[in-house]
Amino acid sequence: MNHIETERKFLVKDDTYKRYATESHRMTQGYICRESGRTVRVRISDGRGWLTIKGASSGNGLSRYEWEKEIPADEAERLLDLCMEGTIDKTRYIVPFEGHSFEVDEFYGDNEGLTVAEVELENETEPFSRPEWLGKEVTGDRRYYNSMLTEHPYSQW
Repeated sequence: MNHIETERKFLVKDDTYKRYATESHRMTQGYICRESGRTVRVRISDGRGWLTIKGASSGNGLSRYEWEKEIPADEAERLLDLCMEGTIDKTRYIVPFEGHSFEVDEFYGDNEGLTVAEVELENETEPFSRPEWLGKEVTGDRRYYNSMLTEHPYSQW
């Protein structure tokens, strides 16, 4: 995958989204690089591995370049050993709602208690319906970037 990713991110009010989830995946991820303007992420989920590179976010935090490639899980495991300190442990729920698919991440470990939802859009002005369990928008708030949560976990806020 190689494209400009456009998404909006929200806090989640409660766990009613779980009733509507069509799938869920436990994920572990770490960062080889988490500098301003670029991140290199390693992820393992469901016995599969991915390497992802993301560029700088647009001024409003809605869009950024993303390149992702599936890699063998054993290679991803070895790359996790090279990652910077701090790992993300979460379950991702896929929740369809009125023509869009929300990815809801429930975090564990040092980020326990944090649940965020993202909706990927075709462009920055694409309209979408908001499910009632969706809370405050946090798009562009760097504290909620997964890469930042490895450095400054939710439990330390």
